[in-house]
Amino acid sequence: EYSLGDSVAYLGRPLRIAILPHSQVVTVYYRTRPNAMALQWLSPGQTAGGRFPFLFTQSQAILARTWIPCQDTPANKITYTARIRVPAQLRAVMSAQLSAMDNKNGIYEFEMKYPIPPYLIALAVGELEYRPLGPRSGVYAEPSVISRAAFEFADTEKMMQIAENLWGPYRWDKYDILVLPPSFPFGGMENARLTFVTPTILAGDRSLVSLIAHELAHSWSGNLVTAANWDNFWLNEGITTYLENRIMEALEGKEYARMLSVLGYQDLLAEIESLGENNADTRLHLDLAGRDPDEGFTGIPYDKGRMFLTMLEQAFGRKKWDAFLKSYFDHFAFRSITTTDFLSFLQQELIRGDEQTESLLAIDKWIYGTGLPENCPVPTSYEFQRVETQVQAWLEGTPAARLQTDNWTALHWLHFLRQLPSSLSAQQMADLENTFHFTNSGNSEILFAWLVHVIENDYQEGYPALEKFLLTVGRRKFVKPLYEKLAGTPQGLRKAQQIYQKARRRYHPVTYLTIDEILGMKG
Repeated sequence: EYSLGDSVAYLGRPLRIAILPHSQVVTVYYRTRPNAMALQWLSPGQTAGGRFPFLFTQSQAILARTWIPCQDTPANKITYTARIRVPAQLRAVMSAQLSAMDNKNGIYEFEMKYPIPPYLIALAVGELEYRPLGPRSGVYAEPSVISRAAFEFADTEKMMQIAENLWGPYRWDKYDILVLPPSFPFGGMENARLTFVTPTILAGDRSLVSLIAHELAHSWSGNLVTAANWDNFWLNEGITTYLENRIMEALEGKEYARMLSVLGYQDLLAEIESLGENNADTRLHLDLAGRDPDEGFTGIPYDKGRMFLTMLEQAFGRKKWDAFLKSYFDHFAFRSITTTDFLSFLQQELIRGDEQTESLLAIDKWIYGTGLPENCPVPTSYEFQRVETQVQAWLEGTPAARLQTDNWTALHWLHFLRQLPSSLSAQQMADLENTFHFTNSGNSEILFAWLVHVIENDYQEGYPALEKFLLTVGRRKFVKPLYEKLAGTPQGLRKAQQIYQKARRRYHPVTYLTIDEILGMKG
């Protein structure tokens, strides 16, 4: 016997099944609605190839329940099998091992033998090709994208080896990457064995692959050791962001990692300013009772969490800290834990009752306090000091063409754009654009930073690039602040609404529900 309970905001309706003393197996027969929030169905015109439709899922945070009847909490780790039937021209991939395949009839069977939280169950179907990147890694993408993707992610196996040397073995057998169509709302999603990524990281020069380092690091932090609920989200993202920086340091050098740290610190300060220093959501340990977990998905768990771990590394020394992290992943492997579990293990392994050390760490302020504690390490970069010298020279009248920008990486350019004042003249904007051609940048982070200046300064020549960007990119990290900037003035709001009427159908629900609220309209 079973019953359906009342609908609850954000959570849906409970399915209650009467388990009998002799019950061993329960089978639920169900059909998912096409408009389930976790699913996005794309027409051929919304794909890179334009020939076939595409489907992908996005289950984090609590959307697995919209397409699979499951106990949808990260506290509950499960294994799964699946049998997927698709049109013969298309290919199905999942966050699991492919156990059987019948191409002729479009049948794919999968098995995930390791316990994962439901939000990591993922499916995609489309015209896909596969390229190996190493003996246990590879990339899926549409045929017109696969070569660019394989070039971009060539260092994946090297990243895996770096991570294993630091934190223990990769326990998921294979690590593959799927490049999705542009409507994917996030930079990446760390689905076990099969990371989903946005095509906005295909810069052509591997300048944005720190995102791959981040998603790979989730194979230890988040997927292997998982936050038991979304109040503890920092355990997934803060630790992972720290691991990402360490992988990039080993791959590109210490100064490169310092530049990444400075940019992340800038993001953190901006997030705290936006939310308000005393806002409860600036704490690491969140209180999401009665709220959609998506409301807690700010940059705080990522960057404040990273700074917290950086502080601990500096306090105990890298050798001890790395040993702690390795033992942490071993001890809690395939389990879901809370902040209390993490702090108890930290006390047991490193603090060991030393009250003076514990006082200096100010752990309670980090975890349960708002804003940033006084002992937050502030990252610096010599390379960025050079950039700031050039910014100052330009502001004092040196033409852009005479600035010393040789050998600048994408990180240098991003810092350059962030250091510019918000108010620039049309002549200054033209000087920068005519010299550096930011609107033609293949790096989405640089283009986004430039488009913010376009809106702030009402630079008319930049609006065609802005509209093109909003019509072709669905990544919420980019489109949300651009629409917010546009909505800040009456004429900007009108322009935003005009663009959005064309763009909304191209976005994932995670993105368009956010923009609906900003613009006060629906498609």
